[in-house]
Formats: sequence, structure tokens, C-alpha cells
Amino acid sequence: MSPNPPLGVVFHWLGGLSSASFYVPYKRVRLWSWEIFWLTGGVFSWVVAPWLFAILRTRDLAGVLGAAPGHALFWSWFWGVAWGFGGLTFGLTMRYLGLSLGMAAVLGLTTVTGTLGPPIFNGTLAAIAATPSGRITLAGILVTLLGMVLVAMAGRSKERELGAGQGAQQGVAEFSLRKGLAIAMFSGVMSGCFAWGLAAGQPIEQLTLAAGTDPLAQGLPVLCVVLAGGFTTNFIWCLLLILRNRSAGQFIGRPTPGSDPAEGAAPLLRNYAWSALGGTLWYFQFFFYTMGESQMGDYKFSSWTLHMASIILFSTIWGFALREWAGASRRTRTLIWSGVGCLVGSTVIIGIGNYAGLH
Repeated sequence: MSPNPPLGVVFHWLGGLSSASFYVPYKRVRLWSWEIFWLTGGVFSWVVAPWLFAILRTRDLAGVLGAAPGHALFWSWFWGVAWGFGGLTFGLTMRYLGLSLGMAAVLGLTTVTGTLGPPIFNGTLAAIAATPSGRITLAGILVTLLGMVLVAMAGRSKERELGAGQGAQQGVAEFSLRKGLAIAMFSGVMSGCFAWGLAAGQPIEQLTLAAGTDPLAQGLPVLCVVLAGGFTTNFIWCLLLILRNRSAGQFIGRPTPGSDPAEGAAPLLRNYAWSALGGTLWYFQFFFYTMGESQMGDYKFSSWTLHMASIILFSTIWGFALREWAGASRRTRTLIWSGVGCLVGSTVIIGIGNYAGLH
């Protein structure tokens, strides 16, 4: 199958939609602590779904992973562990910088490190920049960063306009620029390590292709390894929280010691079902990501930019659907739609650059 960048962009959009939507089912979970529903959903995100879809969509999964070079397995897992730290510190960035500034700082750094990190590490960035198609692709990355800045400006403007009446500033009561930016740098760099993990798994992709796997599914065995690293980090952190909060009984419907008896028992079946749905939706972002990456040709490093852009794009659309921008001024709405326009335009530019690289 020849690369097809326009199809790759569509897959990245589907991945972004999945990522922007995965937390919606978690909002239906009742009387469970964060660490309980996060770990429950995470079992589906990082263990069940990756292995299930890899078994269904690839050839000889066990044989491929068994024959994979040790360095490919280790570094894919290692960068998955590092990515897990990025996700865990993401919330602290919001705590010290607020939503708009925190999102812009983390996602901007994640975009840069996740996109440019692999070609810099592999020594191919200069060669990419030397070609017209490569320069088009890099220009698309810059347009993505511009879109992120505009979205952040819109978010900040909305906070100023609506914060006093709706308590939006409460989340930055502990505002600290120095501490927040330090954490944002750590979270952004670590979050971008996911792309490094996928790049480290290229030998695994070659093995699964040799085994007869459809090129669209070549990234699924690598996901099993990278997400095992992410599971490692999140499992240890959730376990520590469970021990500290004495919340393990919630898995079987027991209330946490010291909780209000009037709250009643947690709806276990519903909670497990919503957590499983949220976790599976989360996995689908990378299910479609690997499919999109397989279609981007020599410039598949740009897939990470497309992923980040589509997440912000569909998160913003969800925000309008849930009326989070109701009452915002015309200037603020102009900013947010300008940012969305840049993000949509960046995906088109990157797609053109990737397509030009094939001809």
C-alpha cells in the first residue's frame, strides 16, 4: 500500500476526536475516587484494548514481539514510562498556571518535542528542511503553534470576562508562574516522549509487516509496548493513592472509611461500564494515530503535530457544544475561531507537504 497523506489526516482527525471525547464517560461515574476510575479505565486503555486490537488486526503478535530486538522493546517501554510522568503532572500545570496558559504551555512543548524530537535524534531534520516538501511540512507545524497561541489567548480572555461570575479563577488561586512553568516544561517534554516510543518501535513495525500485517495496522504491536510503559507509571501512582486514601474497597462497592453514609453505595456495573468506555475511547486516539502515521510517507514525524492540533480542535468544538463559551465576547469568539482556523489550516498544510514529498 502506497502512503496516502490525505487519508492519514482523516485518521488523525478521528484520533483527535477520540481523545477529545474520552473523558465524557468518566463524568458519569459516581462515588468513586479519581484513582479508582482512572485505574479501571486505564486497564482498558493501556492493557485490554491494545492487546485485543493487536491480536485481531495483526499477524503472529506473540512471534513478532518475541523476535523484536531487545533495544526496541526496552526503549519503546521506557519512553512510555516517561510519557506517563507527563500525563500525571499535567494537572499540576493547570493548578499553578490556569487552564488556558497551562494548556498552551504543555501542548506547545509536547508538540515541539514529540514532533521534532525523533528527526533530531535520528539526524534527519536538516535533510527534511532542505527539501521544498519538508519546508512546507515544517511551516504547517509553525501554523499549529500559532493556532495554539490564539486558542490560549481566547481561553485567557474568557477567564477574564466570565471568571468573576462563574468561579473560573478559583483554579488559579495558587497561581505561580515560576513553579507552573517549571512543571509545564517537565510535563510537556515528558508527554512528547510518546512519539519517541513509537519511533523506537520501528523495528517492531518492520517485523509485523514481514509477518503479513496490513500496513494500516503496523503500529499496533508497538502500542502494546509503549502503553505497557504508560501503565507502569499510572499503576504505581494510583496504587500509592489507593493506599493513602484507603479507597481499594470502592472496587467492590465498599465505601471509603470516613465517607458520608448518606451517599449510599456506588453503582458498580454502571461505573465499570462507563470507565471501560472512557478507557477504550482513550485508546482509540492512538489506534487511529498509528493508522494515520502509516500514511504520512517520509514525513510521518509530523503525525504528532496533527494529533495535537486535532485534539485541541475537537476539544474546542466540544466546549461550544457544552456551552462553555456562552457569554464570551465577540473578540474572544473571534480569537478562538481564528485559532481553530489555524489548526484546521495546519493539518491541510502538513498534508500537502507530506503529499508533495511523495512526488
